[in-house]
Amino acid sequence: MLKVRPFRKAQEPRTAGTAGTAGRRAALITAATALTATTSAIALPATAAHADDGQCTFPAKPYTGRPWALQRVNLDELWAQSTGKGVRVAVIDTGVDVKNPQLRHAVDASKGMNNLPTKNAKGEKIDRGSPHGTTDTVGHGTRVAGIIAARPAKGTGFVGLAPGATIIPIKQNDAEGDGTAATLAQAIKHAVDVGADVINISQDTANAVRPDSRLEQAVDDALAHQVVVVASAGNDGLGGNVKITYPASYRGVLAVAASDRNNERASFSQSGDFVGVAAPGVDMISTVPGGGHCSDNGTSFSAPYVAGVAALLKAKYPKWTAREIVAQIEQTAERSIPGHDRLVGWGVVDPVKALTDVDPAHPVQSPHPEGGVTRAEAPSVPPLHFGETPEQRDTRLGTYVVIGGLVAVAGLGGTAVAVRDARRRRGRAGGVS
Repeated sequence: MLKVRPFRKAQEPRTAGTAGTAGRRAALITAATALTATTSAIALPATAAHADDGQCTFPAKPYTGRPWALQRVNLDELWAQSTGKGVRVAVIDTGVDVKNPQLRHAVDASKGMNNLPTKNAKGEKIDRGSPHGTTDTVGHGTRVAGIIAARPAKGTGFVGLAPGATIIPIKQNDAEGDGTAATLAQAIKHAVDVGADVINISQDTANAVRPDSRLEQAVDDALAHQVVVVASAGNDGLGGNVKITYPASYRGVLAVAASDRNNERASFSQSGDFVGVAAPGVDMISTVPGGGHCSDNGTSFSAPYVAGVAALLKAKYPKWTAREIVAQIEQTAERSIPGHDRLVGWGVVDPVKALTDVDPAHPVQSPHPEGGVTRAEAPSVPPLHFGETPEQRDTRLGTYVVIGGLVAVAGLGGTAVAVRDARRRRGRAGGVS
């Protein structure tokens, strides 16, 4: 049996009202480095070192501002095109806690599923939580769901990219590391059976070993039913490490890498030719169990950003195939080079452009090389930078020099006037006009 590698139990967060299981989120500390003895395990969740240094509580304080990953998008323009209404997004993860007010009306528990075993390895009965996947002792799945479809709420600028979409919660893993490639395949099948339009999988394989063939068969079946499958690329990219991960690298799956504020690959993000696009994955604010928000890093949170865009497209263009939706996201991504690279794929996803830059006279096709040359155009709009570029710094310093010179000239001029007036006063006192 293909066993999931266990979460590294680093620092369990404090919880309100409970002292144990509700606060378990050991996966949030560099889970990508925790390996089991089995070489063909599935790693869940795919997350990098989190940004809040273990200080997140369940529930947490609300984040009052607008997260940077949303600041880069004109949300009014985006939602004028689509809110994702009527689209169902399956989140195969650690469950989705519906106690968070922003997710309470976003989740369809009737279609959810808890795919965890009823007994542990010792044969002892375990508490799996809600049979509908609406409990989350880790917090990972609740974060993922929030990035996709969290509803607007007073007191916070955080909201999902597709606030009209509906989340189907499928609990595939927990803090104990339960779950296998076979059960992941079962979760995908359930998502298809209950009518999911988009599936988000923030998981990847350990040691880059091809898992149970049933997983690929389940993915192929989902694609055959025109379900968009989005998966995180993984977080083992430090030092330029390149390897193939699953299910992200399966044909037809949109593999998502993580980008930073400068639209460059996040240092931990997995690289590879299978990467389709990148999306924000650093300091990602999202919902946590019980209420409130926390920050975290990882391709686990880049994937739902793209899944949210897929939901928006599916709502606006319901007749498009899964392949066409993926192609549109790839074609409209912000590129720093004309073609594909293994760091960010076809570029960093541009939600507004994906919804608006559509040529009805031509079929939507993925960019591809022809005769050794990639026929994908570079973006017409330069990437948005939240940090200061070298050019901006030079311009700023040059402005300071000019202003400083003007101030100096003004100061000298003022001194000359003062000396002249003083001489005139002395002249008048001596009878000279």
